[in-house]
Amino acid sequence: MARSAPALLRQLLTDDHLGLSTAARSEGSERMEPRTRAADRVARSICPYCAVGCGQRVYVKDEKVIQIEGDPDSPISRGRLCPKGSSSRALHEHPAREYKVKYRRAHGTEWEELELETAMDMIADRLIAARDAGWEDVDEHGHRLHRTLGFAHLGGATLDDEENYLIKKFFSAMGALQIENQARI
Repeated sequence: MARSAPALLRQLLTDDHLGLSTAARSEGSERMEPRTRAADRVARSICPYCAVGCGQRVYVKDEKVIQIEGDPDSPISRGRLCPKGSSSRALHEHPAREYKVKYRRAHGTEWEELELETAMDMIADRLIAARDAGWEDVDEHGHRLHRTLGFAHLGGATLDDEENYLIKKFFSAMGALQIENQARI
């Protein structure tokens, strides 16, 4: 039977009634090849969406990502990705991706772009100011507290154990009591 015949007709008139073999093929599908075949190299990565840490294979051609798939060698995900992980290529090349820090001043109506160093300095200054404003050195009975209720920290589930450990140590050293992680909530 000719490949140009409709798939349903090919299913009915051949031995491939379930459409699992020759009936499912067409001239167009015969010409198709995997996107990954054109890759110059394959980089291994970890999906950034959650704390599971699914393995990814990132296919690169001419230094551009052309495909991201699950890594079958990963003992965690064994080649599988959830819908978010499967679409993670969009994180890399989506046209709406921001490459600069956006900041809107208090009572402002417009966003402005800031240098990363400027934004980081603003965050550090505000953290120190909140710490100082909420600092409790001793309680009403004279017991040492050395704490602040001026800020809290909520960690993200994509952080690994080492990063969470360092964040916990940093915020504890700053005197914070409310230190939590999204993975526990």
